[in-house]
Amino acid sequence: MSDDATGSVSAERGLHGSDQSVASFDEDRGSVLKSIQRFLHEYPTAIPFIVLVIGVLIFSVAAGGRFFAPFNLSLVLQQVTIIAFLGIAQTLVILTAGIDLSVGAMMVLSSIVMGRLTVTYGVPVELSFVLGLLTGLVCGLINGVLVAVIKLPPFIVTLGTWSVYGAMVIYVSHSETVRAQDIEAAGPLLQWLGHTIRLGGGAVLTYGAIAMILTALIIWYVLNRTAFGRHVYATGDDDEAARLAGINTRGVFIAVYTLAGFICAVAAWALIGRIGAASPLGNQTANLDAITAVVIGGTSLFGGRGSIVGTLFGALIVGVFRNGLALAGVDSLWQEFTVGILIILAVTIDQWIRKISA
Repeated sequence: MSDDATGSVSAERGLHGSDQSVASFDEDRGSVLKSIQRFLHEYPTAIPFIVLVIGVLIFSVAAGGRFFAPFNLSLVLQQVTIIAFLGIAQTLVILTAGIDLSVGAMMVLSSIVMGRLTVTYGVPVELSFVLGLLTGLVCGLINGVLVAVIKLPPFIVTLGTWSVYGAMVIYVSHSETVRAQDIEAAGPLLQWLGHTIRLGGGAVLTYGAIAMILTALIIWYVLNRTAFGRHVYATGDDDEAARLAGINTRGVFIAVYTLAGFICAVAAWALIGRIGAASPLGNQTANLDAITAVVIGGTSLFGGRGSIVGTLFGALIVGVFRNGLALAGVDSLWQEFTVGILIILAVTIDQWIRKISA
């Protein structure tokens, strides 16, 4: 037998009885922390739901029976209606890894167009209403074209259009508010979403809140039951991979921003219904409130993950915390402080959850 053969036999004998297991570098999947992380990654809506429940429990004690009064609960829903509308529009954009800082300006501009055309220029209210909706749609289309075709960063684009649309609000309105009594006389249709349905016990439900819920249901269906919805998530997760897979990512971006603009125009209708007038100063914090609702609702700022249901929970969280703190006698300064802390915690949790897919 050759020396090589003898050496091989000796080596095999030496290995006999040694540990034959394969080295494993898998993480401990059984840890409680990893299980929680994995669960929250699969069900991101669970976080805002838990926060909402905790908030309700806290304020039910801090504010006493006043918090659960039927009128107060319906008031919270009315207060978050506009935020939820804009949050739905913002969710569509953020799901594509973008952001739209102009949602509030588009809403106010659309409301001014509706009110001014009807009252100041005597345009039939039906036509004014349609032109107001088209205003939001065209503004959203402009945002989409600048992002998808010109390839400009969404943050810069919408920061610029926020200023442009804001200037147009001042120009079209002449810095004047269209009064509620004038709208009621010339075009009551514009105030229709402000009408209420009495539910008993002092609780009321506005048509605007119903319209918001119906809008949320429609967008939820689009995102979860249609090919377009799957394309939105795929584009937000990795737009280059989505393009290579045959998805028209440019069309997705344009459609998303355009739809967001249209939803903002519907929000303008609800805004007129809520305050009765068309004011150039209406809802100046709408942009931040919408982004807050989306982020707290579990939609990732990096795109590809989130839901409309989560955004609704996020809007309710903002409304519940502000209402509960106000009932508890907390100064408005600390109300804003609390909402800011919620935003930071939401982004922190989102970053932690994303590590599981890294």
